[in-house]
Amino acid sequence: MPESFQRLAIQLHARDNVAIAKQDIAPQTILTMPDNRALTLSEKIPAGHKFALRAIALGEAVSRYGHSIGIASQPIAPGAWVHSHNLQVGEISKAYSYQVVAARPLQSAPQTFLGYARADGRVGTRNYIAVISSVNCSAHVTTNIARAFTRERLSAFPNVDGVIPITHQTGCGIPLGDSAYDVLQRALANVAINPNIGAYVLVGLGCEINQADACCQRIASPARTHINIQVEGGYHKTVAAGIAIVERLLPQVNAVARTPQPISELTLALQCGGSDGWSGITANPLVGLVADRIVAQGGTAVLSETPEIFGAEDLLLRRVVSSQVGAQLIARFDWWNTQAKLLGFSVDNNPGPGNKAGGLTTIFEKSLGAAAKGGSSPLTAVYEYGERVTQRGLVFMDTPGYDPVSVTGQLAGGCNLIVFTTGRGSIFQSNVAPCVKVASNAALYARMRDDMDFDASVVLNDTPMERAADQLFEYVIATASGQRTRGEQHGLPENEFVPWHLGAVL
Repeated sequence: MPESFQRLAIQLHARDNVAIAKQDIAPQTILTMPDNRALTLSEKIPAGHKFALRAIALGEAVSRYGHSIGIASQPIAPGAWVHSHNLQVGEISKAYSYQVVAARPLQSAPQTFLGYARADGRVGTRNYIAVISSVNCSAHVTTNIARAFTRERLSAFPNVDGVIPITHQTGCGIPLGDSAYDVLQRALANVAINPNIGAYVLVGLGCEINQADACCQRIASPARTHINIQVEGGYHKTVAAGIAIVERLLPQVNAVARTPQPISELTLALQCGGSDGWSGITANPLVGLVADRIVAQGGTAVLSETPEIFGAEDLLLRRVVSSQVGAQLIARFDWWNTQAKLLGFSVDNNPGPGNKAGGLTTIFEKSLGAAAKGGSSPLTAVYEYGERVTQRGLVFMDTPGYDPVSVTGQLAGGCNLIVFTTGRGSIFQSNVAPCVKVASNAALYARMRDDMDFDASVVLNDTPMERAADQLFEYVIATASGQRTRGEQHGLPENEFVPWHLGAVL
């Protein structure tokens, strides 16, 4: 018996020659199309995957979201499953151009959240003391200094949200002064003054390339605190020294309480990981609306993951606020294209096995969905990895697509809250900023309810996108004001700070 196309599938744009299955569809299912023609599906179409609405010739563009996501690598019959076996990305590198647009006026009646005001004018959504390792060799000491401050030990300091370790896997075996050294120092120095960090202590070994005192000199703060394991006399003495320093810092950090702050003091890190075929339909556009609302009140949203913009470059380049911003963004795309040729990899390797199992086939398809997190606001600035973000509005930071590395750059840039979409079930969290997890589909939300904060699939049912955006915006503001996310309720992680490593390991 024929089934209604609208019940089982969705066509995202009138120009698209593929549709997306809302659920698993059995082979030989006959769909009654909106124009009353019958379309027979020749094979099983998994939920979130694509099927052809008409015949697609060899080499013809396959269109989703009204944009090309690649070309047919073989002729595709009407009703056939469209995926890696018959769709390829084609040419990635291309000439770029940009279009300058005017900045949008801000809303006249901004809302507020409860945040921690810092001396430099920025505002935190959490109030942490950070213990930071300069090198992996000091990571164990760093972690155990922080672990000494249990919830019970901190009970006398109600305004302190925790003592967190920030450790990483490098800091030595890198050429002094090269790109890897510079990026690591920038990331550590800037995360130390993230608005969510009320105070910090840097822990070095003593003989490493990335010296703790040199790193401190890059920190834009008069309060520079560091200790050295070899100087202190070993593991136990350094842990004791670190604990003593944190104990002296606790009253100072506890003296800062939450107060009403304008939404303009929020800096959102926009992220997606473990994306699926629904991410670009539900979760990412929904986050884009929330980002637009933050920006409209003078806040900042940081889009990143440069390899996941290829194929969607025009969506950003058509809305830059100046020629400088356009040229800077093109320079980052050119850098990645050059690196791909130099190192012999393809940017289209980016969609991983989980992405493909969820229905994504090419980097173009993934990027068109991922870029939706940036909403529609004009692009006001472009930053290199881990640079401190000072421009408000929608900005772009050049990072890899690997989530922990990308988020680390955004946190170093000053993001005080993360909004992270997933379709397969990423459980990434951060101990520097709360991470709101947005599930793209109902099955994931039901299966991983303890890890997901918001079910974006409601927009496929009876909830209008704008109403769902209202709900997610309210959740973000509540989180910024101190409400713990699902991930925070499990306890803060200790290993998710992963600076981008460029260059050789010696």
